[in-house]
Amino acid sequence: MGASSEFRFFLSCDINSPVTFRIEKLDGTLPVKQSTDSGVISTTEEKKPELYIECALYIDGAPSGLPMRTRLKTTGPPYCWNELITLSSKYRDLTAHSQLAITVWDVSCGKAEGLIGGATILLFNSKMQMKSGKQKLRLWQGKEADGSFPTSTPGKVPRHERGELERLEKLMNKFDRGQIQSIDWLDRLMLKSFDTIKEQESSKHGNSHLYLVIHFCSFEHRVVFQESGANLLITSPIGSTNEFVTVWDTELGKFNPSEHKQLKLARSLDRGIIDRDLKPSSDERKAIHRVLKYPPTRTLGGDERQLLWKFRFSLMSEKRALTKFLRCVEWSDVQEAKQAIQLMYKWEMIDVCDALELLSPLFESEEVRAYAVSVLERADDEELQCYLLQLVQALRFERSDRSRLSHFLVQRALQNIELASYLRWYVAVELPDHVYGKRFYGTYELLSNGMRDLPPGDNGEDGKQLWQSLVRQTELTAQLCSITRDVRNVRGNTQKKIEKLRQLLTGLLSELTYFDEPIRSPLTPSVLIKGIVAAESTLFKSALHPLRLTFRTEDEGSCKVIFKKGDDLRQDQLVVQMVWLMDRLLKLENLDLCLTPYKVLATGHDEGMLEFIPSRSLAQILSEHRSITSYLQKFHPDEHAPFGITATCLETFIKSCAGYSVITYILGIGDRHLDNLLLTDDGRLFHVDFAFILGRDPKPFPPPMKLCKEMVEAMGGAESQYYTRFKSYCCEAYNILRKSSNLILNLFYLMAGSTIPDIASDPEKGILKLQEKFRLDMDDEACIHFFQDLINESVSALFPQMVETIHRWAQYWR
Repeated sequence: MGASSEFRFFLSCDINSPVTFRIEKLDGTLPVKQSTDSGVISTTEEKKPELYIECALYIDGAPSGLPMRTRLKTTGPPYCWNELITLSSKYRDLTAHSQLAITVWDVSCGKAEGLIGGATILLFNSKMQMKSGKQKLRLWQGKEADGSFPTSTPGKVPRHERGELERLEKLMNKFDRGQIQSIDWLDRLMLKSFDTIKEQESSKHGNSHLYLVIHFCSFEHRVVFQESGANLLITSPIGSTNEFVTVWDTELGKFNPSEHKQLKLARSLDRGIIDRDLKPSSDERKAIHRVLKYPPTRTLGGDERQLLWKFRFSLMSEKRALTKFLRCVEWSDVQEAKQAIQLMYKWEMIDVCDALELLSPLFESEEVRAYAVSVLERADDEELQCYLLQLVQALRFERSDRSRLSHFLVQRALQNIELASYLRWYVAVELPDHVYGKRFYGTYELLSNGMRDLPPGDNGEDGKQLWQSLVRQTELTAQLCSITRDVRNVRGNTQKKIEKLRQLLTGLLSELTYFDEPIRSPLTPSVLIKGIVAAESTLFKSALHPLRLTFRTEDEGSCKVIFKKGDDLRQDQLVVQMVWLMDRLLKLENLDLCLTPYKVLATGHDEGMLEFIPSRSLAQILSEHRSITSYLQKFHPDEHAPFGITATCLETFIKSCAGYSVITYILGIGDRHLDNLLLTDDGRLFHVDFAFILGRDPKPFPPPMKLCKEMVEAMGGAESQYYTRFKSYCCEAYNILRKSSNLILNLFYLMAGSTIPDIASDPEKGILKLQEKFRLDMDDEACIHFFQDLINESVSALFPQMVETIHRWAQYWR
């Protein structure tokens, strides 16, 4: 995935176009002409200058072709021609010492006094690259341009005379050629300052010099000098100077028949008999182990690929080596690909997390992708649900609309109604995709047909009824979208909008309070909902006015959900899925950090549902209770315990703070403030609203993690044993999640083709940022020190506290 830096260029001998450049303008004040009779300056007889420019090409000191002249120019200063000059000679005819001799003439006076000045410029620089862009030449006044080599009229300002203006003009030329990155607001400031400096320099030194500005044409890539019919560069004799000589290798990066033949022989089937008995040496084994530790995002070099291929037989018992080995295969070679497939099925069975890598866009072989699916078949439903979102996205990388992966997902969904419901929604959301919509529809159709053909179950519900119960989820969300639009259109405060909502539920849309048949909850398909409780339904005070609805369940209970219209919840869905996965990984290592992975389901690109967790924002808690400690004392008081809070509640708070600190750091969650940090009555802290991920943040200078001083104070301060315990939980969780870095990176890699905003903007950059957060270059002990430093840096960050204050003001005036 890493992009290699390449130097691309054209050879001058390959360019069959005539030499072309543009004469732009003449800067400076022309010398005042005197009367030829008296030698006294005459203002009455002074004539307007009539200027033209003569251009001649010299190759190795000899003229080449006829000189070209511009049109006459009488208005100035400055005298602007902006005229394109095309010479008869072509770029392929040039030599390393080709130069342009330019002379300015004035025909308004006698012939003897018509010469203004001249200058000469080489077409190639010292690195044998053709000059391009704007060039500023100082004229030698009263001298005609000299085309001999070396010239007596060089247009280049001598090094000892160059000042700030020349330095800035050189940078400006690079900027015009696109070699300096453009930043709009900074460019405007720079150009304004440049004009000011230019005026200051002109007034300081006066206008004693004349400067001619010309513009050489630019090609798509640099042009490097090479003579026709030769592969040598003309340079100054090596023995005469102590300077380095730059020689361009024109065949760099091109196909090399000799190397290719050697590689084919080394990897031929005939060598298979010899390779079976090969064992790596101590150094080779170290190199192999180093390669096997590479993250899935790293591209293997040529020597590394050759090393793994050479010892492929001895690596077959190393299951984690399979994905790296398959990256070494030259899949365009039929015989080599066939041998690789045979070895793949004899290899030690890989883990499910490695199988996800084989479903990435790097692997196009249908046999490899089918093998990955066969490994996934070992995963239970709970584990499969952890990866389901990414597996649906992986359908983009399949070679057919009804692939082995598509059939596998549908078969597993037919055995589990929760998987079926989630699969249907994940696929349905992608149906509007212009490129892959047909492929997702193929999977949707497979699921629909497969479910309709299911025989009746233990409860007597047949396949058609099951499918209909899922389809009615879409009908429900469509009605909720309509309600949201109607409520938003009501003029007045939030209370009036709430009244309108309840009026709709008890009036025109009363069928929503009691469904004809129970519907499976989109968030929790195992729960059947019977209708909306109108009296308990309300909406939030925000720009989008999301609905908070209470549904009656079939077991006479209730469940509360939030429905949002106008917001893309796919990114929130991804982040919460990762929180759920990381919570599972931590619990497998016997570390429960009391996380709250609430359910999120995007039902469209601008709508979706969220599970409602009774809680309050830290901003609200601090406003009403002054501190987090006072708030928790209200629900879990204990006079004999530290801070007057029960030990269980305090431990829950510390653990949840640690868990979310680590997870939000790894995922690069941005835009953290006290309004999207929530706290439950039992001390569980959790984050909501994930509009910025993978390092993006609308605020300047964000801290590595959101850890405000109020949270530290609730733990007893930075010197307390509870804060030390918090840091210990953070470091332990960080090292546990680092062990599963390949799994997390593979899941994000499968999302690379999705249209989720923060991933679609630059998938490669986002995944590399995620990889950096794991610090795979460090061991566990070094990572403990690293993460403790991160915590200290986050706590001591002052700028976010200022931003927090500004955010509170904005909320107050909303």
